[in-house]
Amino acid sequence: MNHYDVIVVGGGPTGATAAHDLATAGRTVLLLDRRGRIKPCGGAVPPVLVREFNIPDSQLEAKVTDARMISPANEKVDMSVGGWVGMVDREVFDEWLRQRAADAGATRIDAMFQKVTSTDEGAIVRYRDNATGDTCEVRANYVIGADGARSRVARQCIPGADKIPHVFAYHEIVKSPERGTGDFEPTRCDVYYQGDVSPDFYGWVFPHGERTSIGMGTANQGYSLRAATSMLRDRAGLSGAETVRTEGAPIPLRPLKRWDNGRDVVVAGDAAGVVAPASGEGIYYAMCTGRFAAEAVSEALDTGDARALRLARKRFRKAHGRVFFILGILQKFWYSSDKRREKFVKICRDPDVQHLTWEAYMNKKLVRAKPVAHVRIFFKDLAHLVGLAPR
Repeated sequence: MNHYDVIVVGGGPTGATAAHDLATAGRTVLLLDRRGRIKPCGGAVPPVLVREFNIPDSQLEAKVTDARMISPANEKVDMSVGGWVGMVDREVFDEWLRQRAADAGATRIDAMFQKVTSTDEGAIVRYRDNATGDTCEVRANYVIGADGARSRVARQCIPGADKIPHVFAYHEIVKSPERGTGDFEPTRCDVYYQGDVSPDFYGWVFPHGERTSIGMGTANQGYSLRAATSMLRDRAGLSGAETVRTEGAPIPLRPLKRWDNGRDVVVAGDAAGVVAPASGEGIYYAMCTGRFAAEAVSEALDTGDARALRLARKRFRKAHGRVFFILGILQKFWYSSDKRREKFVKICRDPDVQHLTWEAYMNKKLVRAKPVAHVRIFFKDLAHLVGLAPR
């Protein structure tokens, strides 16, 4: 039976990043991924991701410089992002990340994961080879579960993984129309905070150069995602745009309380429930947690102490826990009704709100440089909440 230092299950941004980092460090790595799977995603990546993970400009399909928020009453708030946000096509971007991991030395197999079993000699992973149809088993010191929402690895190995609530996301990739078609602007992301598009999340129109993602998400299982997306396309004036492909998938709503089994398995990315509340942003945090998992596994390999696996979640919480807490409160409160969504979009007109929001998004850190601005925002929010703000 082949033996690896690490087996990574799942080759999205999380798994591909973990496999790349480990292979670059000289570890023997097996990357198992089912080819042809594309996650529905707006595709936005902040500049900090490009810097931290050495992403070449060629991987950016477009650079967005503006954003528009649309309220339930169709009030529109336009804002500059104060720089640019990169847009990627997940079909192209994920494959590039997987190939980069292979180029660094990871062994890559098109496979369907089936089971992981812990033994005294290491973890045994069983999978189906999609090229041959054979069922195979391999052994590793450690396993990283990066197989997305409703992760099989997490459900088998991590207590509570089967109880993570999810948003169901759906989008349609269309050929980008000419500038000025409907509300379409190729350098602007549009976000629709409208209850009939999504009763508890939002809808989006995100341009990716030659293609555009139009979609929405909701935790309401009785809601028709396709009908809502069709409505969104009509409102954006994009019902006539040619559809290239459609995709749907669950997106987790909160991180797991534990990411490892204390022995030989650690999970990351969507498998660990890590998607930013309120925004649903996942690519940056997927790659961060993939790196944190790789670092934790490396330390466990060096020391022989499986307790090092805990470092993945610990480092994530230290770096991003406060942001996730604040975004969770924002989503729970402001997305709860169209009345509150209307006020939320109105608050977004404020220059202080815009500046602090985009600074935090672009750099993935809470902005503390302007305490007076925070005070002003607090009182403006309070005025909106109690109905004293001007209409």
